[in-house]
Amino acid sequence: MDLKEVGWACYSPAQSNNTSYGRVALANRERFVVWTSQGELEANISGHFRHTRTDFPCVGDWVEIRDANIITEVLPRRTKLSRKEPGKAMREQVLAANMDVLFIVSGLDRDYNPRRLERYLVLAYESGARPVILLNKADLHDDVSDFVLRTRQHAPGVPVLTVSALCGWGLDLVPGQMSFGETGALIGSSGAGKSTILNRLLGRDMQATTPVREADSKGRHTTTQRQLVRMPGGWLLMDLPGLRELQLWADPEQVGTVFCEISDLAQNCKFRDCTHQHEPGCAVRGAGLDEDRVASYRKLQKELAYLERQADPHSARADRKKWNALEKNMRLHPKRMT
Repeated sequence: MDLKEVGWACYSPAQSNNTSYGRVALANRERFVVWTSQGELEANISGHFRHTRTDFPCVGDWVEIRDANIITEVLPRRTKLSRKEPGKAMREQVLAANMDVLFIVSGLDRDYNPRRLERYLVLAYESGARPVILLNKADLHDDVSDFVLRTRQHAPGVPVLTVSALCGWGLDLVPGQMSFGETGALIGSSGAGKSTILNRLLGRDMQATTPVREADSKGRHTTTQRQLVRMPGGWLLMDLPGLRELQLWADPEQVGTVFCEISDLAQNCKFRDCTHQHEPGCAVRGAGLDEDRVASYRKLQKELAYLERQADPHSARADRKKWNALEKNMRLHPKRMT
């Protein structure tokens, strides 16, 4: 197998007689299928790796393999798709790595949700991959222009493609977003049609598909493992399971990238920490922006700022110290503070 055909680029590690390199094509718990120059093989992580590392290999990773098909190292990731690990732990969960394009799939049924699209876009920009939005199930509507317009308002500058995986409409535009050796990934909620899109693009049924519930347009998880697939035309595509919990793991500045029209106006606010709610001299309030979008901007900023504080105990302590000092000052000088 020519590793250039499966995305090998930008790497020139020193090799030895008992070391080889490959790309993780399937990751399922601690079972890994790896593509190498000698072909496809199953590999496990070394005991040392298991007990000293928390960032286990994920689909798309380039890994170092030693004797007996043992993964001993993960090479630096060019891009990575992460979320906060489900539960109370403040840890990053890497879902996929080294993808060039992130295809955000939204069904044009009850699955369509601009707020969810905004969250996916924050993850996409944080990942380092190029976002592309696929509005699937276009066959459900005679005219989808309103959906396209709304989506472009919520995703400025992001390509928006309308497709129907069921009927095959518009899917010929998807490969045009890719170059030889590049990797794309399909993300979206369960029932959005990711597996059907993969099957159509591949030209055969590789992933099982199930119909969504008519009551709420939700589907079961038909994709249960993260897998990399070689596509006609020399590019690669990951089909990722639908995310039940879309907890962000990103730099708060990425919110400004998604909400660029709001962040640009915010530069002119009188106060640097303006919340755009009641402060005097706010440049965002009264600018005629969509109130729901402004509220979403504030919510995501607050969520990521909280995550940053919790992940950094020193920052959290400094923040608590500041507010404690303000509260104490208010108690000592109530008239001055009113």
